[in-house]
Amino acid sequence: MKKANISTLACLAALSLFATGCEKLKARDHLNKGVQAFKTAKYSQAVDHFKEAVQLDPEFPTARLYLATAYMSQYIPGAGSPENLQNAQAAEKEFLKVLEADPKNTVAISSLASLHYNQAAGVDPEKKNAEFAEATKWYTRLAEVEPNNKEAYYSLGVITWGKWYPELMAARAKLGMKPEDPGPIKDKKVRDELKAKWGPLVDEGVKNLQKALDIDPEYDDAMAYMNLLIRERADLSDDAEGYKKDVQTADNWVQKALETKKIKAERVAKAGPGGIKAE
Repeated sequence: MKKANISTLACLAALSLFATGCEKLKARDHLNKGVQAFKTAKYSQAVDHFKEAVQLDPEFPTARLYLATAYMSQYIPGAGSPENLQNAQAAEKEFLKVLEADPKNTVAISSLASLHYNQAAGVDPEKKNAEFAEATKWYTRLAEVEPNNKEAYYSLGVITWGKWYPELMAARAKLGMKPEDPGPIKDKKVRDELKAKWGPLVDEGVKNLQKALDIDPEYDDAMAYMNLLIRERADLSDDAEGYKKDVQTADNWVQKALETKKIKAERVAKAGPGGIKAE
């Protein structure tokens, strides 16, 4: 009787392993079908397959990552429909689950950062700043996990500009200064208040852009935002001389960005189609 029980248990264990194996195979089949749908931009269909794959095999990280990405691909920045917001929420939920199993998954981290940055579009200032704060948190984490990720530092610089520029323009408008009027901010009290609140943040943004350029000296997009941050920082200068100095530095970054773009274009032209060097 004891032998029979052992035999029965062995059979049940074998059947359980077989069933588990079948579930995993089905999960991979749904993953493959989901990938094909994703490649042809059939995101809703892809979501269905990825969801099925995750249900069949909850410990299948690739399927969950694809599921999150498929939700995110359907999100339209600035659109306020319930369905659009649900896609963003569903994407975030799945990316967070990926990070529960793999806290250093850079795809999930960078996707969450990008998702929150995009959610800052077309919303009221309070909501915008909240989304920028979330994006900053995730880009900072990305830089910690992957210190040589230039996009992380670049994005932190861009977020700084996105927060600072509207504040500067609003202050200028209140003082009757047009965007094209030379600085610095003519009211000392207003200038000092702006400097105290935004000066350290702008300086940090410049440092992040410099880190991106240290990683990639030909990162012309970072050069463009370096120009913007330094040019607008000039408005916080105490006098015309300091203002002119920052503007000149900004002009230098513009020139460097244009020269870098030209060098890259010439390099591509010399490489020819398919990267083959033209004779």
